[in-house]
Amino acid sequence: MMRLLPVAMVVAASALFGGCASNEPEVIMLQAPQQLPKLTATGYAPLKEQPARSHAQKVLMAMQASKIAAYRELAEQVYGQQVSANTTVDDWLVKDEQIRTSVKGIIRGAKVVKTYPVDDFYVTELELDFEQVWRLYQQSAQQQQMRQVQYF
Repeated sequence: MMRLLPVAMVVAASALFGGCASNEPEVIMLQAPQQLPKLTATGYAPLKEQPARSHAQKVLMAMQASKIAAYRELAEQVYGQQVSANTTVDDWLVKDEQIRTSVKGIIRGAKVVKTYPVDDFYVTELELDFEQVWRLYQQSAQQQQMRQVQYF
C-alpha cells in the first residue's frame, strides 16, 4: 500500500552528485506536488456503553471516543496499519488464533467536519486536507538559504 506523505518530493544534493565529498551541509529542496488529496474519516462510539452515570456525561464521553476513532482511521489511511497474527494448529485443527493490529503516527491539520448522534451511537467526521498539511510542514521546516551554487 502506498503511503501518502505530506512532502511529495525530497531531493538531497548529495544524492545528485553521487560520491562527491563536501564539508557543506546537505541542501534539501522541497517541492509541493501538483495535486494534494483530502482524506475523510468517520469514528463511531456507543452512547449506552460509556462508563458514566448521567446521560450528559455519556454523550460527552462518546463524542470524545468517536473523535479518537476517527483520528485512528485517518492515521491508518496515512501511515497504514500493522497486522500481526499467530495461529496454533494441533492435530490439523486450529486451536488458537490471535490477530493484533496497531497504527502509529501523528495527524496534524485535521478538522472536525460534523459530529452528531445516530440512534445509540455518536459519530464524528474528520477531514485532512493535505494542502493544509503541506503549509504546516513548510512553516515548521527549518528554512535554509543558499550561499553558493557550484556547477559540475
